[in-house]
Amino acid sequence: MENKQQSNGMTKENNAVKKKVNWSGSLILASLTGAFGSSFLYGYNLSVVNAPAGYIKKFYNETWERRYGFSVDEGTLTLLWSITVSIFAIGGLVGAIIVTPIVKFFGRKCTLVLNNVFAVAAALLMSLSLLAGSFEMLILGRIIMGVDAGISLSALPMYLSEISPKEIRGSLGQVTAIFICIGVFTGQVLGLPEIFGQESRWPFLFGAIIVPALIQAVILPFLPESPRYLLLEKHNRSMAEKAFQRFLGKDDVSHEIEEVLAESRVQRNTKLVSIVQLLRTRAVRWQIVTVVVTMGCYQLCGLNAIWYYTNNIFSESGISRETIPYVTLSTGAVETLAAVFSGLVIERLGRRPLLIGGFGLMIIFFAVLTVSLTLQNTVHWLPYLSIFCILAIIASFCIGPGGIPFVLTGEFFQQSQRPAAFMVAGTVNWLSNFAVGLLFPFIQAGLQTYCFLVFAGICFAGATYLFFVLPETKNKTFHEISQAFAKRNKVTLEMQEMNHYPAERKSSEEQESNFTSSVDNGETKKGIV
Repeated sequence: MENKQQSNGMTKENNAVKKKVNWSGSLILASLTGAFGSSFLYGYNLSVVNAPAGYIKKFYNETWERRYGFSVDEGTLTLLWSITVSIFAIGGLVGAIIVTPIVKFFGRKCTLVLNNVFAVAAALLMSLSLLAGSFEMLILGRIIMGVDAGISLSALPMYLSEISPKEIRGSLGQVTAIFICIGVFTGQVLGLPEIFGQESRWPFLFGAIIVPALIQAVILPFLPESPRYLLLEKHNRSMAEKAFQRFLGKDDVSHEIEEVLAESRVQRNTKLVSIVQLLRTRAVRWQIVTVVVTMGCYQLCGLNAIWYYTNNIFSESGISRETIPYVTLSTGAVETLAAVFSGLVIERLGRRPLLIGGFGLMIIFFAVLTVSLTLQNTVHWLPYLSIFCILAIIASFCIGPGGIPFVLTGEFFQQSQRPAAFMVAGTVNWLSNFAVGLLFPFIQAGLQTYCFLVFAGICFAGATYLFFVLPETKNKTFHEISQAFAKRNKVTLEMQEMNHYPAERKSSEEQESNFTSSVDNGETKKGIV
């Protein structure tokens, strides 16, 4: 009851004191640098294989013929290309699985810095594959680049959610989505025939990956680690205060320190939970289900299918092959603008309207696109309607479903649960990504113009679930969000606070005494790590 009164008092204090949140230089630089070397590269690698697809297939065929004395058959070539595209997701799954121990040991920021080793290695393998005459190097590079993306898409949202004040947590969290969009657009621009979209230059498309990786590796080490990680996991109060001061741009951070310590008292201890422990915790059951649904719909709603096979879709819409690279630029531009718009309005409109509304609009435009593609040979202007629908689907995705799932994963869980939660989210994300990349060509071949109705159905299912289950998390602390789920999880607030670690719970007096001693001395106590 004492913890509940402290929490209610803090909530009243937060509501009574409305402070203007300043975007400090360190906060802006950390978010931009972190995203440029992480989510930007994820988006870039989604689109970079699109423009040189014909040249890469030709390279595969020539390599095969040189080795075995005959050309590769069409079925094998299609399989090799599908593997090249979708193997990126397998690497991402590996990265999502190994991210939890990495962020625990090295911290959020250092994980992002060290992750650039994967990006540089992948860039070298892929860019030198043509010179070496080995398509295996390209496929291996795609796997390694996937590992980089899998780690960064968990570590980056975790880092951003922990360094940002709750008043701008949604806007800062959308930086992940914005840079994914910018990465997609950059891949499209560099893939133009006038730049690297030529038979002799396509390896430079993959070599360019080194640039964002090196920029992040140089700048990010000079910025602070997550203050919540420093305080709750490393128990170093002095370093946490310095990190808060730099990120918030003010000297007095006692309120922020106390807010984090209040969360630690609610949790009883700060030992990181495993995935099994997380899944067994009744107090977060519906949070986990919601993360699985949002992450699954994020990939299965069909947008990545559009990115992977944009050229084919535009070709089916009647656009000439010479014009396609330039028309494709409009998709990246629309995606970027929509993501920026979402970042600007998310703290005003909230997560629910953007997420549910985005899925709702996608359902409408998928239906119209299906009709347009089915009848395009009968009416001369219908191909243009198909292009409009594709742009509208992309915009609808980016205003909500494209970035908010990452924000919600960071908001739903307490500090000790967050790494395991991101591992669950990442696993669902990358398995779904792999499934779309591998199965969409066959779905398209089997259903023809009706293939997008499958994605419309997934969007409908996701929107319906979120309408009935998802609470609004705007401007709420992590503890307040847990309270919002307490009734649906069928636990009282006291049970929720005590259920985080049923097998390892200590008395609150002993735990709080040990933790306070630990953070005051800036040392790690083995008893509570």
